[in-house]
Amino acid sequence: MKVQALERASAGRETPEGVRAEQPLPEPDARPPELLSGPRAAGELGLRRGEFARAVQLGLVRPGPRAAGGAARFTRAELDRVRAAEGYPQALRERVETVAGADAGARALGTGPSRFTRLARCGHLTPVGYRINRYRAVVWLYLAAELREFAAREPGMLSGAAPPEDREMLEAKADLRPRRWRGRHVGLLLRRTADPWERAAVLASVLPEQQVRQAVPDPAERIVLAALAPPPPYGHPQVPAAAAVAGRLLLAEPPDEVHWYRTSLDFALTGARGRRNSTGERGQSNSTGERGPT
Repeated sequence: MKVQALERASAGRETPEGVRAEQPLPEPDARPPELLSGPRAAGELGLRRGEFARAVQLGLVRPGPRAAGGAARFTRAELDRVRAAEGYPQALRERVETVAGADAGARALGTGPSRFTRLARCGHLTPVGYRINRYRAVVWLYLAAELREFAAREPGMLSGAAPPEDREMLEAKADLRPRRWRGRHVGLLLRRTADPWERAAVLASVLPEQQVRQAVPDPAERIVLAALAPPPPYGHPQVPAAAAVAGRLLLAEPPDEVHWYRTSLDFALTGARGRRNSTGERGQSNSTGERGPT
């Protein structure tokens, strides 16, 4: 009888003395947070696909853990944070609003198309994206809010003669728009990860292949960097002819720009190689779908 009583006690039904035993405390809820796909998260925030992609690019909406296939997922807590911001949703839409091309950009800036183009080519305005039109020409996208801020901050740039440095650049047929966009693109990608190998992969992604081979002679490391390379930005075309035009925008070209990214990659690799995670571990984790200058 005593053995049976002890068995009943261990099952939580009663003590050996016949007194009711306390039930064990329930285990804390260890279920992972609900993760939403990009399209569903965009719908719940009331944003169009392009608006949502721009919000993610700018860090206004932060992605959560990635899905097994590498697709971005978003927690409901993050969506709640975005909805709780002051002025939502109009303020968010205004921050991600873009204008395309010189005509629309000039209207947002309050000046003429030729002056807008000059300001952009000389590096006073930084594109946030691009698209390739049917004539395979690059159409640069700008944040409307940034153009309005520039107009308020630099009214003297909207009229009058161009400064000497701008005239020199125009005479040399310089165009800083691709370089300025790359600097912004890389900077935004680096802000989204603290993983040393992912940061190195971002820097390697804008370097010509020959430069990457020189900086990373180990084939195993190059495989890891390629596996962790960021996907093309939103709006990158799928049609081969247009993709070839857009692909040239992704790679640094001027020698001083190439040198800047090459030096940054060398520095990033030094830090990555000093971490516990080997390249083999990075490659193995990536195979399961995990993703750790103007």
